[in-house]
Amino acid sequence: MTQFESNIKVIPANIEVIFNTISDLKNLEKMKDRLPADKIQDFSCDTDSCTFSVSPVGSLGLKIIERDPYKTIKFETEKSPVPLFLWIQLLPISEQETKIKVTCRAELNMFIKGMISKPLQDGIEKLANILTTITYE
Repeated sequence: MTQFESNIKVIPANIEVIFNTISDLKNLEKMKDRLPADKIQDFSCDTDSCTFSVSPVGSLGLKIIERDPYKTIKFETEKSPVPLFLWIQLLPISEQETKIKVTCRAELNMFIKGMISKPLQDGIEKLANILTTITYE
């Protein structure tokens, strides 16, 4: 397994509010307009999963496989050419500040690893950045 990690980010919101928002994938509709339209299309979500198309890979899906309240949300891919596991970790700093980190593990052979390591690392970092820009209420 190859592991990719975002930088640790800080969200100016309460950890419980953040967890409740991102553990219900329907709330990702709030960030739909922030996704790069040239790379991600056909984005749709329900409570436990989301699907989208990524050029040139095709249709992909993510589903939540575990929620550890106020700590971690774990995902795995569906319909993916490469098995991926993704998790979002939360850690309170104060009542209104929370650290967040996105981690991804992927089963990559040497050929694929050379092709997708940089785009995957960039994607993990962009996801962490997007999560810091959501309005948490």
